[in-house]
Amino acid sequence: MKKKIHNYKEKIVKFCKKVKKEHLIKKYINNNVLFITFVLTCLLNSTLLRFFTMHTLENYLAIKPILADAVILILVGAFGYLIKGKNRFIYYMIWEIFFTAICTINSVYYTFYTSFASVSMLSLTQYITSVGDAVVENVLQLKDLIYIIGPIILILVHNKLKKQNYYKKIELKTERKKKTLKTLTAAGILAVIFTVTLTPLDVSRFAKQWNREYIVMRFGIFIYQFNDVITSIQPKINSLFGYDQAMKEFKEYYDNVSSTPEKTNDYTNIFEGKNVLVIHAESMQNNLLNLEFNGQAVVPNLKRLSEEGMYFSNFYSQVSVGTSSDSELTFNTSLMPTQSGTAFVSYFDRTYNAIPKLMHEKGYYTFSMHANNADFWNRRSMYEHLGYDKFYSKETYKVQKEDIVGLGLSDKEFFKQSVEKLKKITQKHDKWYGVMIMLSNHTPFSDVEKYGEFDVDMKETITNEDGTTEEISHPYMEGRKLGNYFKSAHYADEALGELFDNLDKNGFLDNTVVVIYGDHDARLPRSDYNYLYNYNKETEKMYDKDDANYKEYDSYQYELGRKVPFIIWTKDMKDSQLNMEVKDVMGMYDVMPTLGNMFGFYNKYQLGHDIFNIKSDNIVVFPTGNWVTNTVYYNSQKEEYLSLDGSAISEEEIKKNNEYASKLLSVSNNVIVYDLIQKSKEEKQLLNYKEDAKK
Repeated sequence: MKKKIHNYKEKIVKFCKKVKKEHLIKKYINNNVLFITFVLTCLLNSTLLRFFTMHTLENYLAIKPILADAVILILVGAFGYLIKGKNRFIYYMIWEIFFTAICTINSVYYTFYTSFASVSMLSLTQYITSVGDAVVENVLQLKDLIYIIGPIILILVHNKLKKQNYYKKIELKTERKKKTLKTLTAAGILAVIFTVTLTPLDVSRFAKQWNREYIVMRFGIFIYQFNDVITSIQPKINSLFGYDQAMKEFKEYYDNVSSTPEKTNDYTNIFEGKNVLVIHAESMQNNLLNLEFNGQAVVPNLKRLSEEGMYFSNFYSQVSVGTSSDSELTFNTSLMPTQSGTAFVSYFDRTYNAIPKLMHEKGYYTFSMHANNADFWNRRSMYEHLGYDKFYSKETYKVQKEDIVGLGLSDKEFFKQSVEKLKKITQKHDKWYGVMIMLSNHTPFSDVEKYGEFDVDMKETITNEDGTTEEISHPYMEGRKLGNYFKSAHYADEALGELFDNLDKNGFLDNTVVVIYGDHDARLPRSDYNYLYNYNKETEKMYDKDDANYKEYDSYQYELGRKVPFIIWTKDMKDSQLNMEVKDVMGMYDVMPTLGNMFGFYNKYQLGHDIFNIKSDNIVVFPTGNWVTNTVYYNSQKEEYLSLDGSAISEEEIKKNNEYASKLLSVSNNVIVYDLIQKSKEEKQLLNYKEDAKK
């Protein structure tokens, strides 16, 4: 054995001496300039993508994704040797543009969705024109254009090689075949090395595809994108693969779930029989409620309603790439967004147990009002399957040019016209359940001149040398995207105040429960919040990080700061036992079971919990696999946690919660993709039919 090892060492030493003596590395570089340039420029772009999206040195220098991307690039580049020298540049250029496009698209996509692009979202490009300003103003940035450096370098190298008659010196056809084989072998060796580094967790998450950041960090952007293509065509092949396993998992999860509520509490049926008005507050974040500028509250009406009603201050949206449509899905069904595509577009024809459908069964007239195109997010079709009796969309509203704010009819005019519709509804129906979806506070928050007067500067009164006083203004958030968002939110809040005044004047609040929820955060960059919390009025810039006044706003604070408001309010709730703040962590999927207990409806297939039953034991799972409890926030991509109360958490607890999150996401996705609620009903009907036939 020792002799064999000694022989191997001798061979390695001999090979190294040969490489040094014959200048093999230099010769290889000189004979493979175009191939090397192609690989390195594409590798540079994929590395920059991780750096500009996930923003850490660890992500920038991580070996696994670099190795994975290199395998793909060397594999693709190897076949370039089969092409004659003069045409080889065209081959590499086509692939260079292709890989550059992948990096550019993902860079733009990540800015808006904090996730990586999916082929399944191509069906949503029809909606881009409606939010075109948002894409240009809030998403497309200078960093997204840096990836063009790859094709430019390749062109420059090619032109230089042409001038040097490089392509005339290219090897013979037989040598091209040998080079192809050797390069493929190198790619294979790297692939084996990469595969050995993978853990069972890496493989599991790669197969599920729901934590895209994690996959890009372990498998690189190119393997991720290939895997995404396979995952995205899953709906097309569902009838052939996966159904049996999905149904088995579905039954295991729900077999022990009762078809009727098992628990009651102090809030059971307290609102049964009352009308319900749900207000979908576009991009309204929780941190707005306690924010002031120069003594003026940003959202005084929302703040007042939270103080008068039942306010859930630790409430999280659980949206994925479907943003507002995802929040509607989870609010109404207590299911999570799908792993691929969006339920509203890709799976609108499934059977859902939704709040509108269950309220309709209780004798309620159910409707939704939104002054946007009925086909945006495919609402027209999806609403039928959620159980709405009527959708009052843009075509039912009068939209004058002077009433447009942002993407459409202003919230003030929308609410005004909606109340008129509500008058007609109450004349025909004794009980109703309605939703009003706001629009003005939608990104890009650029219609500043229409938001009214609300300064987001920092005013200060100074005393001059002659003893007179003068008020001066420091710019602070003026002219910044986050500052414009505050102005937009203030306008939307004014519209809410006018709505409540109008509802009260017409008597609609006397027997109505109002439910208000923010659909998702404003999706503005963390750097804007760093500026908000670290503005130095003396220099009109941010405090330096080493300044005693500097407040760190890291990625964890940013994630936790994405909470949205959730309020249940009635006219007589103030000063009653229902006037309270609920601090336990709660997610959008907990809304349906919580409201169900209060209004007397129940959905066996809900994934959330009545917050008043579960209380401090609740866990909120996000589509990325991250989760949060009252005491800890866990980041599955980084595989680390932040203690929220200073206490440690055991590995067993993390493992248990990770398994719970994984199971919940898998079951939820299967319920929608495979239409398991409907299939389960059909199986039961068939079983009952067979039993009746036996009798």
